[in-house]
Amino acid sequence: MATVHLRIGDLVWGKLGRYPPWPGKIVSPPKDLKKPRGKKCHFVKFFGTEDHAWIKVEQLKPYHAHKEEMIKINKGKRFQQAVDAVEDFLKKAKGKEQNSDYKADSKGKKAASKPLKILEEDDEDLSALKDPSEKDLTDSDPEPSTIERLGTGPGSGFKWESSSMKDDPHFHHFLLSQSEKPASSMEPISKRLKIIEEDTGSTSIQAADSTAINGSIIPTDKRIGFLGLGLMGSGIVSNLLKMGHVVTVWNRTAEKCDLFIQEGARLGRTPAEVASMCDITFSCVSDPKAARDLVLGPSGVLQGIRPGKCYIEMSTVDPETITELSQVITSRGGRFLEAPVAGSQQLSNDGMLVILAAGDRTVYEDCSSCFQAMGKTSFFLGEAGNAARMMLILNMVQGSFMATIAEGLTLAQATGQSQQTFLDILCQGQMASTFVDQKCQNILQGNFKPDYYLKHIQKDLRLAISMGDMANHPTPMAAAANEVYKRAKALDQSDNDISAVYRAYIH
Repeated sequence: MATVHLRIGDLVWGKLGRYPPWPGKIVSPPKDLKKPRGKKCHFVKFFGTEDHAWIKVEQLKPYHAHKEEMIKINKGKRFQQAVDAVEDFLKKAKGKEQNSDYKADSKGKKAASKPLKILEEDDEDLSALKDPSEKDLTDSDPEPSTIERLGTGPGSGFKWESSSMKDDPHFHHFLLSQSEKPASSMEPISKRLKIIEEDTGSTSIQAADSTAINGSIIPTDKRIGFLGLGLMGSGIVSNLLKMGHVVTVWNRTAEKCDLFIQEGARLGRTPAEVASMCDITFSCVSDPKAARDLVLGPSGVLQGIRPGKCYIEMSTVDPETITELSQVITSRGGRFLEAPVAGSQQLSNDGMLVILAAGDRTVYEDCSSCFQAMGKTSFFLGEAGNAARMMLILNMVQGSFMATIAEGLTLAQATGQSQQTFLDILCQGQMASTFVDQKCQNILQGNFKPDYYLKHIQKDLRLAISMGDMANHPTPMAAAANEVYKRAKALDQSDNDISAVYRAYIH
């Protein structure tokens, strides 16, 4: 978008990251909210939401001049509601202005000649146009005193108090404690959340509004490090950068860092250097061995850990590995969180992952803006190891399901049935899902480009079966699926998508 000259009170279209342009109004930021360094931007309140954000000036357009253009390219229901809110605001503002003119005329020439105040940089929203005796037409723009900071320390996100907030299905932020209700460290955030007691005795705290759906994420000012730029890590880092986070990257294959350096990331020479330079370091690698080597190996993360440094393990590994990493990190005074993600390369690119977190809850709170940038939902599951257990169970189910779908497709072919018809019927029934449709269509087209590596789902099945053995719990379905994936690996399908398990049935 072209750079425009704007001021407080102007109606605009604001664009942030991957989100579509959204109608908003430039308002004065709260006094204790710092403006992002090195960026010429305005603080925007978005219509139809309770969201606010710093938006770069080049990502802003005047509302009226571009209204028709924006309405043509955006057709969603929420978008239309936002536009309606703008029009309603304009009608009320016009009516209020006319009413003010009438009152001024009735007071004689002296009053009529009083000029209308032009909003300057210091004006608070539209207060200069407001009759002190009347209710403010812009009640949705609260005074700074109604702002409550989420999380702890500088850089945590701001939320606005509102009596009309409703749950947003696009970003629910959950905290699940397996053993206790929110501790005192959660008091600042718990005031903005509704608490749901479950039959299991765990506590679910669900956010009452969204900060991600319209791109209104205020990035933490903590320095972020990221180790591992594979299928999942690449999308995560891209979204962290888009949402304004300061990110330092490292990858075993250094060339993969180049693209992110061009997007504004900094380069770390070793995992130890990244951990030493950054406040919070994430890692996302392939398996337990890689995760251990990254921390414990030469120039590993552990060498860069100092008291207060945070380390977040996003790799899908076994609970024993998580316990080991947690112990060594905390032994150096560091803070540890595990946060494996459920999703695929596409969901990672789209910022729609599901994050399962466990460990140090204060680290989880400090990473709020990061998790909002990379995912649609996050869960806090209590003590370290719980997220690994849950992730393995989820991937066990997904891997077994994919193998069953492949088995059905090949059985249809073997019995003279149309595979496309099988898929059409499947997608009209109770098992219909985007996952089923996309994977099956790719199989029928012979497209096995990896969205989630087959070798990784087989690793997860193996770890889940081992976890079942340790719990003395049978996993016969997973064991059967694991054998099919092992056969697919023997057919050189390891680096293809999980849907390539289909080939194990036709060779």
